[in-house]
Amino acid sequence: MAAERREQGFVFTGWHMLGVMVLFFGTIITVNLIMAWNASHSWSGLVVQNTYVASQEFNGKVAEAKALAASGIEGSLAIEGGRVAYRVVDAKGAPIVANDVSAVFKRPVDEREDFTLALQPAGQGLFTAERDILPGQWVIDISTKQDGRKVFHQTLRMVVAGGAK
Repeated sequence: MAAERREQGFVFTGWHMLGVMVLFFGTIITVNLIMAWNASHSWSGLVVQNTYVASQEFNGKVAEAKALAASGIEGSLAIEGGRVAYRVVDAKGAPIVANDVSAVFKRPVDEREDFTLALQPAGQGLFTAERDILPGQWVIDISTKQDGRKVFHQTLRMVVAGGAK
């Protein structure tokens, strides 16, 4: 009598368990890496020292921005070849008189490269400064004052091209 051999069917082995674990944890790790990459390459929020204080000041800043926008004053910023030029004019196109114009350059997410640049009058509502600006995204807060009184404030978001200095 020969021993009869019966087929057992599927047997779950340690290799199968290893495959399940690699697929499970591999999926989780892959999704986390994709989400981390997207977060670091797409989020453009601003860093503030104290979020509570920033939230309390928000409505006041919005009201001030609306009042300045209603004044008709407009500013335009150009960054070329190591020169920063800011022109500010009133609603009729006449140059604005100011004796203190400063631009605070801030990176959207990191504050290590932030700096303040004092712009000097160059005539006819034009204010300039010499400075190489690193390429990338910048949020620029420009404050225009005459005798300590704020005449105009503007916040711009710009991208400085890779080859620009």
